[in-house]
Amino acid sequence: MEKRIFGIETEFGCMVRDPSVGTPEEIVEQVKDYAFYDRRYGLIDLHARDYAFEPARAGGFLRNGGRLYIDAVGSHEEYATPECCDLLDLVRYDRAGRILLSRLLKDLQLSPVVSFHNNSIDHFGGHTFGCHENYLVQLEDRFFTDALSSLLPFLVTRQIFAGVGRVGGHRLTRPSSKNNIMTLSEHEVDYVWVSNFYGVEIDPTVNFQLSQRADHIVKTISSRVRFNRAIINPKWDSYYSYSNLHRLHVLFGESNMSEYALMLKVGTTCLVLDLIEDGIAPPDVEVADPLETLRSVSRDPTMKWIVRLRNGRTISAIDLQRRYLDAAKRYLYRRDPQTDLVLREWETILDDLERDPLSTADRLDWAAKFVLYRQYMEETGASWQDDVMQSLDLEYHNATPEEGLFYGLEQAGLMRRLVTDEQVEEALTNPPENTRAYGRGLIVAQLLAHPGLRYVIDWDAIYIERNRQLDLKNPFHTYEKEAMRFLRGV
Repeated sequence: MEKRIFGIETEFGCMVRDPSVGTPEEIVEQVKDYAFYDRRYGLIDLHARDYAFEPARAGGFLRNGGRLYIDAVGSHEEYATPECCDLLDLVRYDRAGRILLSRLLKDLQLSPVVSFHNNSIDHFGGHTFGCHENYLVQLEDRFFTDALSSLLPFLVTRQIFAGVGRVGGHRLTRPSSKNNIMTLSEHEVDYVWVSNFYGVEIDPTVNFQLSQRADHIVKTISSRVRFNRAIINPKWDSYYSYSNLHRLHVLFGESNMSEYALMLKVGTTCLVLDLIEDGIAPPDVEVADPLETLRSVSRDPTMKWIVRLRNGRTISAIDLQRRYLDAAKRYLYRRDPQTDLVLREWETILDDLERDPLSTADRLDWAAKFVLYRQYMEETGASWQDDVMQSLDLEYHNATPEEGLFYGLEQAGLMRRLVTDEQVEEALTNPPENTRAYGRGLIVAQLLAHPGLRYVIDWDAIYIERNRQLDLKNPFHTYEKEAMRFLRGV
């Protein structure tokens, strides 16, 4: 995409099937330390990025320009891709994060009893995990007033192709409810600055839904994310800042296993942001209630996905998406090859969803799951309410290629691929060559080869010892020459 920087942050759940090897909290520490100190995939942070949530040595930047770290809230492993401006780069760097974690487990001889999962829901514990999207956008004063009304309808209905699907549902309730399944952590950091808590009940009225996180989103926009989860979290930081551009942090996202679904999710979002920034977003798309729309579309067993607009009329989520698509085709067609790819696939997937939603099972996670689970129930006599269905739901997101159900579908030729294994392998240790991640990756690799220097590495700057600094303010610039001069000075 010509003028957009984007990236993905994924929180991984850790499943330990043999307590003798350690607790999940101990395992994520062991994996993180092994990645940085033994395998030397990157440089461990010597400084605290946040004294509460990311203390010193909680993680660090990788040779590929991304980050691997432990998020203190929930003590889970988190992987952030490097900054990308090419959709296929994003796909391969996102997949590289899963391969990295599964490989670390295998090297530690933990893979038989430990696995990482990029699912976004804990069916029985009531917790939800994030997959957050970051976009470089023009954030002017009018953004969260005028622009938000154009963006939210797109975000709450894109789940018809971006949703990863889940078995069952949750209801938010009082923490004191006798049916509350959520257990609270003993770690104080999990509740820093949290003023409101809720409980979670299993909702037996839902067999399957499009979104894993829709049941847990309680705000359209919020600066707090724990027990106050929102669709958008404003990030007024410098990590993606350049000129009048800033980072738009989309909280309501889910971790796609499908390469196609990830490409389409981020690609269409970029085009809608283009329309909004240029003042050419389609009119009459504002929905009456974004949060209710989010849940009702996710839970609609008929797959008609009817949405009520603010003007009182109703429209299908497919046709609402088509309003954005038509505007994008009118103004953005032939701008660049990837824009045309997204426009073509956006139109195709909407047509296929209207004709036969399950015909998309070779491209969309939720449809692949539904077809697979329905076949399993027909063959075994199981029902949606059986515990085994939640287990299947979890194993679809197993990051270990030899174990995950998604990888089984892929190896059988039932899921469409966009990148090769060789391209993913390269992304494990090499940064993208068209963003500032390239310069950062070069410096990380050189510092690994010449240990002993003290450093501070961040998204937008690098410091070595007390007198060397390289600013990385422009995310579109590779900083290759600047990085080489910087390293010669050291």
